[in-house]
Parts: sequence; C-alpha cells; structure tokens
Amino acid sequence: MSRLPTLYIPHGGGPCFFMDWTMGPADTWDQMGAWLKGLGQAVGEKPKALLIVSAHWEEEDFTVTGAADPDLIYDYYGFPPHTYALTYDAPGSPTLAADVRDLLSEAGFPSWSDETRGLDHGVFVPFKLVYPEADIPVVQLSLKAGLEPGAHVDAGRALAPLRDQGVLIVGSGMSYHNMAGFMAGDAPSGADVFDRWLTETVESDPARRADRLRHWEDAPAARDAHPREEHLIPLMVAAGAGAEDRGQCIYSDRVMGAALSGYRFG
Repeated sequence: MSRLPTLYIPHGGGPCFFMDWTMGPADTWDQMGAWLKGLGQAVGEKPKALLIVSAHWEEEDFTVTGAADPDLIYDYYGFPPHTYALTYDAPGSPTLAADVRDLLSEAGFPSWSDETRGLDHGVFVPFKLVYPEADIPVVQLSLKAGLEPGAHVDAGRALAPLRDQGVLIVGSGMSYHNMAGFMAGDAPSGADVFDRWLTETVESDPARRADRLRHWEDAPAARDAHPREEHLIPLMVAAGAGAEDRGQCIYSDRVMGAALSGYRFG
C-alpha cells in the first residue's frame, strides 16, 4: 500500500449536514458537505484504518479510544431530536490504539487508552459523509491539555510511520472558530487575514511550516480567529504527521461570512 496523505478538515457546526439549517441561509453547509462527500475519492486508496484527532476531546496526556466497538457521543446541544439518533457503526481498533501509544512513548509522550469513550461529533458527523459505509476501523486521539502547539506537531511527527501502514491521519476542527464572529455576519473581523496566513504557512517549506505553526499566536488576527485554539490544534498533528511533505489547501469556502480552509499533506 502506498503512503497515505494526512488531512486537516472542517467538521461543520454540530450535526449541520443532517438537518434543515435555520441559523442562516439554508445552504450554509452545502459546499462543505459536498466536499466531504468527495474526500474519500480524493484520498484515493481506501485506508486500512482512520486515526482522527478531534477538537472535542482533551485529556491531561494524549489518550486513544481503545474500544473494539465504540459508541457515539452526541456532544452538541439544542438540535432536532433525530440528530441524536444518527449512527456510525465503524469498528474500533485496539491494535492501532496500541501502536499509537507505542509511537508516542518512543517520542517521550506518556499516553493512555480509554476503553469506554466513544467517538464525538468531530469524528462521526464528517465521516458519515467521507466514508458512509462505516467499514473502516476508527481510533480517536485526544488533544493534550494545555494545547501547546509544538507538542502536537511533535506528536504528529511521531505518528507519521502509520501512514505507510495504511492509516489515514486526520485533524478535525475548523480553521476559523470564533462563535461571536460567526454570529456577527459578513466578513468577521480577522477571518480573511488569518486564513491567508494559515494557507501561506501550510504551503510553505515544511521546516518553516512547523516553526510558524508552533508560533501561530504571532499570526495576524490569530486570537480573533481562535479565542481558544482547540479547533486549530488538530492541524498541528496533521502537519507534524505530514513530515517533509508539502502542504496544500484543498478546500476553501466562506461560511456565515468567515473564510474557512482545509489542507492536505502528501
């Protein structure tokens, strides 16, 4: 099997792809949903497993889901009842979870396995579109408390060998995540300037990319785009796992006035 790329994808707002959207134009999430539906084909070769880092799970140390049959966590609020009955019956992979922990340990990161935690909406909502058959094993990796960007870049680099074993490594978040900005309407403050910086960073030389991501707070409008960075940090893992591969912007959209992007490495 050839080396798989790594990805950083937007996962939308709650279960937005599976309901009539009422918080703005009805087609608000259509372009993102259509792009996610085509992403599996764009990746090409079907992965043997998925390792997904979602913005919605933080632990003191890196932690993986260890269940063979993970449940779903409906960690969104105030949505229609049917969105709490969505299913995604992908199996887990205790073997992959152990491999992830071994690689993190070799890089000096303590880690844990949680055999009871399910997959949150940053995983199952987008992947119901990407791989709707739910026949690829999924392991979720938490963010590390403190959200230190360098630690996540380094953790991603430690996990890069999994790409040669058929594992698709995905960071799931949002390149812009300021809820007040979204609600403000057209062209939220800082969204465009940060988006340009982020794409320039991702598409730069890998060494420069890593340095800029480690210091993302120095970017123009950084805190306007991310008052809290949990939706950006999954990008650090994907970029780290991208190793020496150049990054490219593979998705560009404007949602509720804000510029959003998705990226691929390799």
